[in-house]
Amino acid sequence: MIVAALTDIGNVREKNEDYYYASEEKDLPLFIVADGMGGHNGGEVASKSAVEAIVDYFKKNYFKLQDKEISSIEGFIEKSIKYANKVVYSQACSECELTGMGTTLTLLFFAKNRFFVGHIGDSRAYLIRDNHIKQITEDHSFVEELVKMGKITHEEARVHPQKNIITRALGVDEDVKVDIFHDTVMPEDILLLCTDGLTNLVTDQQILDEFTKNEDINTSCVNLVNLAKANGGYDNITLIAVKEVTS
Repeated sequence: MIVAALTDIGNVREKNEDYYYASEEKDLPLFIVADGMGGHNGGEVASKSAVEAIVDYFKKNYFKLQDKEISSIEGFIEKSIKYANKVVYSQACSECELTGMGTTLTLLFFAKNRFFVGHIGDSRAYLIRDNHIKQITEDHSFVEELVKMGKITHEEARVHPQKNIITRALGVDEDVKVDIFHDTVMPEDILLLCTDGLTNLVTDQQILDEFTKNEDINTSCVNLVNLAKANGGYDNITLIAVKEVTS
């Protein structure tokens, strides 16, 4: 497994409200991206608190999980994200300057020759396999609802004036619904987590092109950040790429 992780403040923002975690522990292959929102320092507090809460939950509880079957791992991931939701929600309720803060969160975990994804918001997880790219997650956003209703196309959604309105976020409400996905991981698969600072400015085809033409996934990540910045870079940009190497 080869990992590349990168975050950039972009060209416009004064703060980086994205936060990420890329594990260096082989026995706990956990990866997370989060894109915070909220006034004052709310966004950066929410994303950092959420990621750190999940990492802490995994480190304290995953190895105690007796039954590590697929359904149990999915349940564990959901519990870890709901735990993080309670942490962020509690902070938002206890400090006036953090009221209303929240964050997107997309989590990737590997176990039992599978990858698992937990997801809230409009950050994304992609699978790149056999020179094809597939978006694993579904954006929890206003424009995605319009796409599903057939009112706009995916291309129109990328430039829609209300594309930044999300319909589900971590830490905003006392409870939250979590999307969970899993699939078999194959040799040479690349799993990509990224915030919308990338996907609002770079197309899926451009993402695929970078990872197919470069052997080094870190080079691909750097190139994609630079491309997003060349296209405006008006938001923070964060991505984690994980490549399953042939054993």
